[in-house]
This record gives sequence, structure tokens and C-alpha cells, in this order.
Amino acid sequence: MIDSDRAHFFGLVADVYAFYGREFSDFAGTVWWAAMRSFDLVAVNDAFGRHCVNPDAGQYLPKPADIVRMLQGSTQDAAMVAWSKVDRAVRSVGAYQTVAFDDPIIHRALEDMGGWITLGQKSEKEWPFVAKEFENRYRGYRSRSEVPAYPSSLPGIAQAQNAMNGHGQPEPVLIGNAEVARRVLLGGSDKPAISFARPAALQLEIA
Repeated sequence: MIDSDRAHFFGLVADVYAFYGREFSDFAGTVWWAAMRSFDLVAVNDAFGRHCVNPDAGQYLPKPADIVRMLQGSTQDAAMVAWSKVDRAVRSVGAYQTVAFDDPIIHRALEDMGGWITLGQKSEKEWPFVAKEFENRYRGYRSRSEVPAYPSSLPGIAQAQNAMNGHGQPEPVLIGNAEVARRVLLGGSDKPAISFARPAALQLEIA
């Protein structure tokens, strides 16, 4: 989740507490947000629903660990769903267009793999290995307790060419849920995930 999901998320947890006849405190909200923010809001909502109808544990108010356990058990499924979105986008939109997905972890995983343009240059022979790498990276980020820093969009060839020629930047194609993709776009950063600094001893002074 991203910061703009906070209000919706707190409302969701407050409703769950009310369902079980319990009061929802600020402290509980802080703990829940810290535990859940690395997961997608839709997935969290679904996990709460599944807990409430669970015949073994559904009669008890869930703790963060209960929902985390339920969500982490499906990280492989989530990675496969995410890759399916990426695969369809590459084949239908292509690397020429700049894209923004409805999942910030997709952005981060693909940035780590070289970016959208690099992905579009992969051959069909390489594709199964690319898929495996993506799924492993995605699962790694998904299992953490926070949303990683991610680029607001994944630049395509047109944006790279426009930047070289001093032209304006195209609007990204929104992939998946358009409203969520817009929030991902607004919540990202254009700064590189890893920055580099030249040691002072290697810097050259120019008079």
C-alpha cells in the first residue's frame, strides 16, 4: 500500500473491529499499518474477509500476524499474477510506450532488472528465465514489511528519445486498475534507487 491508502485501510480495520465488537485504538492502527503496508490494499481486504469466514479462527478478532500469515502464504500466487500483467503489457503495449502499473512492486522489480526498455528487448528464448527472475524479485519485496522505493513510471523508448531531443514527455499508459495506477504514479520517485558518489580523492578540480 501507499500513503494515500491509509484512510481506506484504517476504515477497513475499524470496520473489522466493529464487526467483532471491539474498539479500534490509535496504537492498534499504527501496529496494523506497519504490518500491512507492504501488501496490496485489495489483498488485505480479501484476507480480512477470508479470516472472518474461516470456520476455525473466524470467531476471533484477527491479529496482524494472522493476516500477514495468510497474505505471505500467497506471495507466489501474487508474483504470478503480477508477471501475467507484465507479460500482457509487453505484448500489447510494447516497450515504445511509458507505462505505470497498479502495483509499485512491479515498478521496483522491473527497475532492478534493467527497466521497461530492456525488458522489451528480451527474446522468447529468454522469456521463461526473465519470468523466473521477476517472480523471485517480486516475492522478495512483497514479503518485506514496507513498500520499497520505486520509480513513478517505467520509461519507454519514446520518452527516452524525447528526453534526448528536448521534447515533452508522453503520458504513461496505465496498466491494470487505472485509479490505483494513478496513485502509484503519484507516489513514486524519479530518483534512482541506488545513488553513487565519487570519492573526494578522485574528484578533479577545474579552475
